[in-house]
Amino acid sequence: MTETFRGTYTVTVTAFDGFGAVDLRATADFTDWQIREGIHGLIPLGSTGEFLSLTDEERNAVAETVIRAAAGRVPVLIGTGAESTEDVIRYSREAESLGADGVMIIPPFYSTPTEEELFEHYRRIADAISIPIMVYNNPATANVDIVPPMVARLSEIDNVNYIKESTLEVTRVRDIIDLCGERMAVFGGILGFESIVEGAVGWVAVGSNVMPNAFARLFTLTADKQDYDAARKLYRDILPVIRMVAGHRYVTASKAALTMMGMPMGNPRSPRLPLPQTEWEAVRRTLESLQIKTLAVT
Repeated sequence: MTETFRGTYTVTVTAFDGFGAVDLRATADFTDWQIREGIHGLIPLGSTGEFLSLTDEERNAVAETVIRAAAGRVPVLIGTGAESTEDVIRYSREAESLGADGVMIIPPFYSTPTEEELFEHYRRIADAISIPIMVYNNPATANVDIVPPMVARLSEIDNVNYIKESTLEVTRVRDIIDLCGERMAVFGGILGFESIVEGAVGWVAVGSNVMPNAFARLFTLTADKQDYDAARKLYRDILPVIRMVAGHRYVTASKAALTMMGMPMGNPRSPRLPLPQTEWEAVRRTLESLQIKTLAVT
């Protein structure tokens, strides 16, 4: 398989205005900033993009805006996950019609599908579109764990070519590569740097919402230049941001940080609450420790 996708891809936050509506101008500006900062690819409408809190019309508008703003400068994969296979097919066809380079699809997250149901889910989606599919394995949120032998089975589907492996078991990268060979390319999720060292071709990152250039450089140093000393130093430098957006704060801390940086993305939608004021100062200290200029925000 020729790797179409490679590098650090930001799973982007969704911009809302002061009234809670999707802010498409801010979305376009943020997309352009990410690309100018050197990010290798973008994935709107993932978990960090609050896809479950958007209407169908809003999802379509966000996808269209990011694809148009990117203008072919970097690949754009659209998150098209849903509980219903029919809905995923519909979202994925819409993404393809808008010019998306691929789609990222988390498995159904409530029905806890069996292996046969999961295979049929992805097979039907793959039959409905012609662009590559990135499977998103995140058992902490999806209630289903796509283990390496199942990944190998999914890799037999023609355009299921990528997986975002987002567990804390970095040996899965090794196992997927061993089982799938060239049929499946791995992107790291939570353990981005560690996954790249193990042979992943990319990293779907949350922290690159805040530091796209540094997160992209980490991939280049590790995968392309194989300068592991410099890569390890950079990894240590950006680790505070990785920790800042870890766990339940992946949306709220990212949005708070961007607001402090002069790129307000609005509050998250319910049931999420904004980052508590008691935690804002910790975010500010993290940014300033990395010499990221912050603005006074009330």
